[in-house]
Amino acid sequence: MPVTFTARRERFRAHLETDRCIVPASVFDAFSARIAEDLGFEMGMMGGSTASLAVLGAPDLIVLTLPEFADQCRRISRASNLPFMVDADHGYGNALNVMRTVEELEAAGVSALTIEDTALPQAFGQGAETRLLSLEEGVGKMKAAVAARRDPALVIVGRTSAAGVTGIADAIARARAYEAAGVDALFLLDVTTREEVEALGAAVSLPMVMAGPSWRIVGAEALAAHGVKICLRGHPTLPAAIQAMHATLKALREGTEPGDLTGLASKALMAQVTRKADYDRWVRDFLDG
Repeated sequence: MPVTFTARRERFRAHLETDRCIVPASVFDAFSARIAEDLGFEMGMMGGSTASLAVLGAPDLIVLTLPEFADQCRRISRASNLPFMVDADHGYGNALNVMRTVEELEAAGVSALTIEDTALPQAFGQGAETRLLSLEEGVGKMKAAVAARRDPALVIVGRTSAAGVTGIADAIARARAYEAAGVDALFLLDVTTREEVEALGAAVSLPMVMAGPSWRIVGAEALAAHGVKICLRGHPTLPAAIQAMHATLKALREGTEPGDLTGLASKALMAQVTRKADYDRWVRDFLDG
């Protein structure tokens, strides 16, 4: 049975109040979300890079638009009951654009969204350097995101890469400022040592999201003890799907008969992920007369 968006958001919030740190499923479309749900993942995560790949076949250069991103979120929300968080990048512009982003993604059914303080998109002559917004502008974006929310269950996550750009002291200052601005959780990127995790855990009271090596270096139990409730471990799902499609098409191009292909989903798995039993029941109930 479909679960309301608010109920999914409440499930997401409930996890933030536990004493566990979990790894969400990396999802990017209806099928990946359904598979994650069927396998028992507590939540999903769609990164901005993953969405750009899935929708445009393009690298993560902030060329995906808000309507395209929201449409993909809507497809995932419609197809499964999995609570999921999305990377809304910089909110597609200034603080007013952030408000529009929150409105659109809330309507699309996401459970949580991150707004970051990175200066995006890449400016002319910037090169590969990561630049941060001023603390004041970052705070303005967080306040705008909270103000735009209509469903109080929607989780607003303030995100910063300061630990890897300007240092842990600035990361702590930004985390405290975003907490004071009213966000529900904090996403700290480029935190790489146990000492940094401990310092952040001591500095803020909000639940935290981290990514990268922190899971391997610190471990799930220690992360949870310091307030880290979600740890991302990359987005391998879509590259795995691309490799499988590439191998299948290559085999067909080289003359393999369709019946001789290996690695295909079974009929039972296809029936499960397409929710065939539901459609069969609806046909009987509404079309058989």
